[in-house]
Amino acid sequence: MKLNLPNKLTLARVLLVPVFMVFADLADIGQPGFKPVYSLIAGVVFALASLTDFLDGYLARKNNLVTNFGKFADPLADKMLTTAALIYMAVDGVCSPVVLAVVLFREFAVAGVRMLAAAKNKVIAANMWGKVKTVAQMLTILFYYFACCLDATPNAMAVPFITQALCWVVAALTLLSGVIYIKDNVGVLVD
Repeated sequence: MKLNLPNKLTLARVLLVPVFMVFADLADIGQPGFKPVYSLIAGVVFALASLTDFLDGYLARKNNLVTNFGKFADPLADKMLTTAALIYMAVDGVCSPVVLAVVLFREFAVAGVRMLAAAKNKVIAANMWGKVKTVAQMLTILFYYFACCLDATPNAMAVPFITQALCWVVAALTLLSGVIYIKDNVGVLVD
């Protein structure tokens, strides 16, 4: 299978996930050995990966390069990127495990619906609410990593409070998008 440019950008996003994880881990946010430069690098890598999300979708639609692979791999790459970041944020204590659970439950439910659809030879692309959810997740994560690198003591100032509030907004949008997704695709669930 020859990959078009949008699909290559999607794969690049997948490859950037472990790079982001290395720098997120090295940053030691909230620890005595906090390294702001690694928080900045993690933020930049995450921003580049997020940019590929917008670019691949734009190019696929503009140049009529939408493929079944892209419909499958694009949301998967988004989930890998944002879930990895949210896990690090939960470890840092700024993302509630409840928020992380809501995000994971929604993703498992959507993946289940997609698998059922695939068994019926259907491919279900992401809807507008899934995209809103993903943008909210990405903006929250970007805020956290860039705000931390600008604040020498990220746990002593407003960064954790603002990040926690944004994470709860993400949870609400994630739940809403999941309910809408399942409602819109209930036909796949019932024979």
